[in-house]
Amino acid sequence: MSSLNGNRCIKFLAIALFLLLCIQQRTLCQRGILDSTFNFSAGSVKTGNALDIITRQTGYNFTYDSRLIDQDRKTEMTFTNTRLSVVLKNILKNDSLVFSVIDRYIIISHAERHTALSSDSSTVEKTRYITGKIIDNETSEPLPFATIALKNKGKGTVTNNNGNFGMKITTDQYNDTLSFSYLGYLGREIPVKKAFGNNLTISMKKEFISIPEIIIRNQNPLEIVLKTVKAISHNYGDTPVLMTGFYREGVLKKSELQTYSEAILQIYKSAYSGTLYADQIKVFKSRKIENTNRSDTLAIRLKAGLSTCLDLDGAKNIFDFLNRESMSDYSYRMTDIVTYDDESAYAIEFEQHENVELPLFKGTIYINTVDYGILNAEFEINPKMISKMKDSFISTSTHGFDTWPVSVKYSVSYRKMNNRYFLNHVRGDLIFSSNQKKKLFHTQFKVFFELAITEMQLNNVTRFDREELAPVHSIFSETIKSYDPLFWGNQDFLRPEDNLLRALRNMNVKLQEFSK
Repeated sequence: MSSLNGNRCIKFLAIALFLLLCIQQRTLCQRGILDSTFNFSAGSVKTGNALDIITRQTGYNFTYDSRLIDQDRKTEMTFTNTRLSVVLKNILKNDSLVFSVIDRYIIISHAERHTALSSDSSTVEKTRYITGKIIDNETSEPLPFATIALKNKGKGTVTNNNGNFGMKITTDQYNDTLSFSYLGYLGREIPVKKAFGNNLTISMKKEFISIPEIIIRNQNPLEIVLKTVKAISHNYGDTPVLMTGFYREGVLKKSELQTYSEAILQIYKSAYSGTLYADQIKVFKSRKIENTNRSDTLAIRLKAGLSTCLDLDGAKNIFDFLNRESMSDYSYRMTDIVTYDDESAYAIEFEQHENVELPLFKGTIYINTVDYGILNAEFEINPKMISKMKDSFISTSTHGFDTWPVSVKYSVSYRKMNNRYFLNHVRGDLIFSSNQKKKLFHTQFKVFFELAITEMQLNNVTRFDREELAPVHSIFSETIKSYDPLFWGNQDFLRPEDNLLRALRNMNVKLQEFSK
């Protein structure tokens, strides 16, 4: 009997504890986390560790410009029944900092910059720049090719391989909201005005969807793929779009940069259905730099570049692995369902059947579980078959050299805005080996190209005149402009990654604009 009473007592305590936690959590939400009181007894710790302690105890993460806070400075982390806002002011010791809360994040920003933005827009400069880095919430690893976009405008960008991003904002966009998206992670939003003047570190939380294996096994991946193809005309629209994009490409011999080109482009993106018009490109501004002092540079002409970026829009030029005529050559397997913002996506792996002799693709495509829109595709030429693809990538090579592809990988992503999908980012990473005939050793070359869409216009879209068109089949444009620090003006561009920045600085050209 006593044992039964003991079990009842334990159950009562558990229920009481649960109710208490619910009441406390509701109280926190009602009063606001910054006005809630806490106890801390960590003693003397580094400021960065103090913020980590607060995160563990409150469940709220911090977003701030690392330049505003000295994370290694010692601070006293001993407080009793003290409001969190007071705790933060004491450990940060900077009266110019202000705190605001969005979702489960506390944003630390500079008070003076925030105040300036609340004044009349006529007193504020017309264009402001927002910069930052997107990282994994737990590991602090950078998230490459994450999408940053204005929630209510056709403007956005992506992070580079180091997770860094930058975006220019005009006065008519000050009251908009920045959204941050990455496959497998919960989306984040921050008002534009909260992001000004701060090189923000945006931490994103990975979301695990607990799905029984039996549910995944019972899904028919081929049926999902067929529904995806059928939904393209609905998801991608039957009207043209004028896109602005930033394009870059480069060739590295080992770790040494041979050529590097950049361009701001305008793209007439024709409708995905009901039209025979092709896409068009015109170059707004471009530049190219070369390691001209190297006498042993291998001259190869690659079938890549601008034309490939357009071809890789697999919703318009249907991916081979989505083509009904090719589906019998592939096997499909659903491996997961992942989070994307407030929605979810099927992760479907594909690979050619073993008895197929042609060199085909292998990879993963991510498809929205509700509307069957393509969110992302990551794929490569089957490594077992790539040796048969030499003529597909190399149009000419230096006399006396033999050159062949080693690895060819692509990624393509789409952005959803107002229930319509748009091309967002295209990336190609290719590795080639080359050796001089009658020589034993070979040299490896890495080639990359990338297109990020930074702005979209849906109204009054017209085709370009013939004389405006860029030669989309040319590789590594010969257009060279001046190398002043303000080269791109008010246009958005992707900052080179750290390793590429070092390679650029090693080249014998004036590159002061890359160090900004």
